[in-house]
Amino acid sequence: MKGIKLPAFDARFRRRVFMALVGVLLCSFSVGFFRLSDFGTDPYQTFCGGLSNVLPWGFGNVMTVMNCILLVETFLLGRKYLGVATLFTVFLTGYVVEFSEWLLLQTGIAMTLPVRIGYLIVGVVVMCFASSLYITSNLGVSSYDSQALMLADTKIAPFRLVRIGTDLVCVILGTLMGARPGVGTIVTALCMGPLIDFFNRKVARPFLERAGR
Repeated sequence: MKGIKLPAFDARFRRRVFMALVGVLLCSFSVGFFRLSDFGTDPYQTFCGGLSNVLPWGFGNVMTVMNCILLVETFLLGRKYLGVATLFTVFLTGYVVEFSEWLLLQTGIAMTLPVRIGYLIVGVVVMCFASSLYITSNLGVSSYDSQALMLADTKIAPFRLVRIGTDLVCVILGTLMGARPGVGTIVTALCMGPLIDFFNRKVARPFLERAGR
């Protein structure tokens, strides 16, 4: 239509959509490893779990409300971070998490301590790699991920440090409200920022740039 400029569906744009979709799917799938490791969930889920302890809404409703609040905030202050990937997180995440946990349970692997540790490591690495993909695609991120990105835009600190800060705030608030964080929660709070930054520089950005050659 005249007056409406649609993005060119060139090789670079196709690669960005691919990165966004794969990133969201992998990030959701990694949650299955976290849940089965039984070492604690990621910082944002820890916060929502704590909030559900003090509100009579249930965990799912609390997370949905929080996502909506953060979504509105991002729309007002950093709408450049909203897009296709944001919709992917809304409509795909829950189903993929359920499928991931079900599929891993079908392997019949006994949840011994070494296996649980291995699942935790896999969960952290895959989640950070996946987050890097869909953040770099620049087609929108989840409403929680946008918080650290918006703060980093203010030059208050590099992204990796800001992400550690937002994750630690979630862990502290969730714990104060009765959530039970574990080793996995602390590991993700301290490692996600630096690991996402590493994958941004070494994998995601080079992969995207090759589309323009």
